[in-house]
Amino acid sequence: MDQIDRKILHYVQQNNQLTHAELSDLVGLSATSVQRRLARLRADKIITADISVVDPEAAGRPLLMLVSVELARERADIIDRFKRSVRNCAEVMSAYYVTGETDFVLIVSATNMADYEAFTREFFYDNPDIKGFKTSVVMDRIKASFHLPLLE
Repeated sequence: MDQIDRKILHYVQQNNQLTHAELSDLVGLSATSVQRRLARLRADKIITADISVVDPEAAGRPLLMLVSVELARERADIIDRFKRSVRNCAEVMSAYYVTGETDFVLIVSATNMADYEAFTREFFYDNPDIKGFKTSVVMDRIKASFHLPLLE
């Protein structure tokens, strides 16, 4: 990945709706070269998804929770099973396997507290692999981004 690839990635992280011609003006290449580079960046899995960031409140899911999860035991099969359950759960927006006092940190969306309580009963309390979890309610979303700083 060279500096031009980094520039392309910088701009598409900000707005993935830019045309090849617009990107070409921003990075100083022809539109065809930009198109080829984007295709390669996607094929090489450097760009893993083209997404839109949706306002949770506007979508009717205004509550966001940060949830720290501790597993009952640290065995590979238990960790893998929990990872699968997280991947298959629509309410979990992001999940991280972490070091420290907890094993996972999840970002969970909910319509209201009753919805979140129902989620916890099904997802945590009914799972014998979960030792415990702690929830922090997000009071204000300050920044929502997957933007990586690629330009110096």
